[in-house]
Amino acid sequence: MKQENRVCKTCGSSNFTEGEMRNGYANVMPIGKPFSFGSPVIFIFCKQCGEVASIIIEKPEKF
Repeated sequence: MKQENRVCKTCGSSNFTEGEMRNGYANVMPIGKPFSFGSPVIFIFCKQCGEVASIIIEKPEKF
């Protein structure tokens, strides 16, 4: 995770972490490519209230 001076717009906290959706249908899939595995999605979010600050496609080259 990039170390940035993030401040949560919901609660004002500066304590962020990241998590990912990886299994099964949680991947982002390219449109029109039914046999692609797609890419996991990474979320950067506030540890205090859960507000999502950023959503990142882990493997954009899959598109």
